[in-house]
Amino acid sequence: MKNNKLILLLLTPILFVYACDTKNQKANNTDFPALENRYFGQKPPGLTPKPFDPDIISPEGSFEEGTYTSDMKSYYFVRNNGKRTFFVIKYKNNSWGQESETDIRWPQFSADGNKMFIGKLYRERKGNGWSEPKSPGTFLKHMNHGRSVSAKGNYYFTAYKEQGPIGAIYYSRLVNGKYEEPSKLNDDINRGKYIAGSLISPDESYLIWSVEREDGYGQSDLYISFKKNDGTWSKSMNMGPIINTDKQESSPQISPDGKYFFFIRGDWELNKDGSRTYIGKQYWVDVKIIENLKPNLE
Repeated sequence: MKNNKLILLLLTPILFVYACDTKNQKANNTDFPALENRYFGQKPPGLTPKPFDPDIISPEGSFEEGTYTSDMKSYYFVRNNGKRTFFVIKYKNNSWGQESETDIRWPQFSADGNKMFIGKLYRERKGNGWSEPKSPGTFLKHMNHGRSVSAKGNYYFTAYKEQGPIGAIYYSRLVNGKYEEPSKLNDDINRGKYIAGSLISPDESYLIWSVEREDGYGQSDLYISFKKNDGTWSKSMNMGPIINTDKQESSPQISPDGKYFFFIRGDWELNKDGSRTYIGKQYWVDVKIIENLKPNLE
């Protein structure tokens, strides 16, 4: 059963990458859809998470999760009707068009929109399309649970170098166009089981990840650590009962306009044959939920 959970966490890491130092300009930039259309007409949440379930992409409540391109003019998403099916929908002429099926699964995008990350590979923007997949290097050889890339191009990712449920978050810096050998983050961050789905903020000022710990609320919870002025990380903290429940929380991400925090909340359902299926839904909440957790880092 634990292996099922591990597989699910492998499937769900998705992240939105946004540029902190330009998010206010982006929010008002004409490159973005109009605010009322940006989230498919959904009323934005406050400081209490609510399901993200727009009618246009969720007939019969089948929407599971999704991610925007950096300009918020394309949205890649998953529906689950007993079988996952992947779609993309595009914003043109001031409205969202018809979705189409795609073979692109759980992409992530760089802050400038010029790279698409899928698995251990990436593609570069090429006109209106994308290049063939490329490898950033062998430093990702042990990556199992996706990656999060900062505005500087530094990678943060989970690796399971040995069999088992532990795992650890590593980072690799981009220096003079090459990636350094990965370094493991501190033991306080890498404590617990089923570590997965890390989200690094573009300026690398905070890290959010999912992990199962004895002090949590049940299954995997979302934890956060902030980078202090001396470059070390603050003590990791559970994001609290507003975010975490006795269900499984995972897949943290930030909207490209920097306004909302998204994550998955779900549980396992027992099938007639004794196997289990994970049923999860995406939630969203005002990004101030993160700002309110920031400690005094002097």
